[in-house]
Amino acid sequence: MSKPVQLAIGSIVIGVLVLALKYWAAALTGSVALYSDALESIVNVVTAVAALVAVSLAQRPADAALPYGYHKAEYFSAVVEGVFILVAALMIFSEAWRAFESPAMLTAPVEGLSINAVASIINAIWCFILIRAGRRFSSPALEADGQHLLTDVVSSAGVIVGLIVAIVTGLEALDALIAVIVGLNILWSGTRLIARSVGGLMDIAVPKETLETLRELISANAEGAIEAHDLRTRRAGRMTFIDFHLVVPGTMSVEAAHAICDRIEAALKDVAPQSLITIHVEPEDKAKHTGVLVL
Repeated sequence: MSKPVQLAIGSIVIGVLVLALKYWAAALTGSVALYSDALESIVNVVTAVAALVAVSLAQRPADAALPYGYHKAEYFSAVVEGVFILVAALMIFSEAWRAFESPAMLTAPVEGLSINAVASIINAIWCFILIRAGRRFSSPALEADGQHLLTDVVSSAGVIVGLIVAIVTGLEALDALIAVIVGLNILWSGTRLIARSVGGLMDIAVPKETLETLRELISANAEGAIEAHDLRTRRAGRMTFIDFHLVVPGTMSVEAAHAICDRIEAALKDVAPQSLITIHVEPEDKAKHTGVLVL
């Protein structure tokens, strides 16, 4: 079992534990703000399951049906997470409206807030583990799960502080107001998550800094060629796809041109080990005198 899959399973276990603690806190206090925080934990569990499915699929090697691999499965998972986050936000707004209509003071506030704080600490530790692992293994699903948990931690901290103020001041309406703020926060989080995931599904290119590094490596390692043009890149999960045209002298042998391609590929693999590189060799009359000139 790979490390990303282990982490995805761990997310489900942590999600269920945190959900139980937050619902316990909400039941003790009768707080709609704590209830909204618990609703977000339901989303955490559902999205953790989606992340596990996506990460497991992404580990599968390419086959005849999907010759470029299953890497994009992780982006579908992140889109699903974003949709569930938006649904949770709407549920929170509904509960907050009911609380505005019938405000009530909290019962057992100290116990409830303490339990919620413990759940938030567990979430905080796990979210940073997921974010680091997601970046290390180039896993959009794990990183998206971690980023969502980080949003949950921040909103939970705001809920706790706001409810303390409500208890001290006796302002019952603050409970519902805090729930609305939580809803707006996760609504923003879900929108951003969907936008990033759609970018991956649409074959977004590597960042400009990475593209410039690739151009420099091609130029520095293409001795014997004339130029490289039509350089294109796209990302799919942890994989980077790179393709371009390499112009060589018309009299150059296939063996010599192949040796240049091997040298370029080796250099590119050093900075992008999880990459699939396609080089189309052309004779010098196909030169466009644009793109990457060979040093």
